Amino acid sequence: MKIKFTLLLILISSVSHAQMTHQDSLNSVVNEYFRLNVKVFQSGSSQSDIDSLFSLFSEDFTYLHPNYGGTYSRKDLYDGYINNQKNGRYNGRVADIKVTNRISGLNAVSVEKRFVTRKDDTLSEGEPQMTLFEFRDGKIYRIHEFW
Repeated sequence: MKIKFTLLLILISSVSHAQMTHQDSLNSVVNEYFRLNVKVFQSGSSQSDIDSLFSLFSEDFTYLHPNYGGTYSRKDLYDGYINNQKNGRYNGRVADIKVTNRISGLNAVSVEKRFVTRKDDTLSEGEPQMTLFEFRDGKIYRIHEFW
C-alpha cells in the first residue's frame, strides 16, 4: 500500500513539474523577446540584434496589430525593423518594457506591459498595453497586440 501511494505521489509531482516547466519556458521566451526589443530600440543597435530577436519566431510567424495596419508577416515585420533602424528611429527613447501582469496558459502568454521612455534623462512609464503571445514548438508563432 505504501509503495502504491508513493508511486502516486511521484506521478502527480512529475506531472505538475512538467506543466510548470512548460509555462516557465514560455515565460522565458517572452522575457527574452522584451529584452531583445529593448536592445534593438537603442541607438547603435545592429542588424544582428534584430536577427537575434527574430530567431524567437517561427517561420510562419504573424504579428497582428489592428491599430497599426492589421496583420504583418514575419518578412514584413523584419523589413520594418530594418527600415526603422536604418532611418534612426531606434534612438534609445524606449529605455525599457515593464511587464506588470502576466497570465500563462497552454502555448500562450498574455501580458500587460508599459513602455518606459526616456526624455532629457527622465524616465516615464506609458499607459498599460495588452499583448498575447502564442507558441508552437517553443517558438512564437503569433503576437496579437490589443492596444
